[in-house]
Amino acid sequence: MKNILFPDECALCGGNLIGACETLYGLCIKCKEGIVSSHEQECVMCGKPLVSEKESCLSCRNGAEHSYDRLWTLFPYTGKFRKTLTSYKFGKKTALAEFFAEKIFETISVNPILHDAIIVPVPPRPGKIKDNGWDQIDYLVKRILKNRQKRVHVSYCLKRRKSKVQKSLNRTERLENLKGRIYLNGSPPQKVLIIDDVITTGSTIEVCASALKEAGACKVYGLCLFYD
Repeated sequence: MKNILFPDECALCGGNLIGACETLYGLCIKCKEGIVSSHEQECVMCGKPLVSEKESCLSCRNGAEHSYDRLWTLFPYTGKFRKTLTSYKFGKKTALAEFFAEKIFETISVNPILHDAIIVPVPPRPGKIKDNGWDQIDYLVKRILKNRQKRVHVSYCLKRRKSKVQKSLNRTERLENLKGRIYLNGSPPQKVLIIDDVITTGSTIEVCASALKEAGACKVYGLCLFYD
């Protein structure tokens, strides 16, 4: 337990951590500085990286409908980036939550429309904490709240009913699988920032945003640390 909360090895390279700063993030300085956003341009709607387009990706230009107003994604779910999330999510290297929280704060700080948004975490499936021992999104949000230098507010207004595991389903199947499974427990904030760790088809964010909008939220944004 001590090594999980106060690691002595970098979650990426396995090297020794030196000093309080490296221990805080669970990453050596070299690895931490190497985890940066890989796309300079991103779709102004879905947040996917752009190669040749100027503002929006082909899918969004062709009329793909989204319930959210804007989505941000930070890192590809490949290579060292994937290992970072795997170390956190499955290896329970909880110190990495401090690093992810910092990246969330950075995204909020450079986007004024997010300054007064209320964070709403994607709800875990029923039984997840019992099966895995924790919910990585909830833990991350709690780390965000503990940073008293950043004024943020969180609402746990989204709840989730039991459904099939999403991993083997395509986007259409995922949307159908989650239909009616994510619901509001109380009134939603007027401006929301949904937080999730990784986006694959976008179905979970879509269903969450749809539920919030139907319940009365005016603006719904999303932030996913990784995109697959």
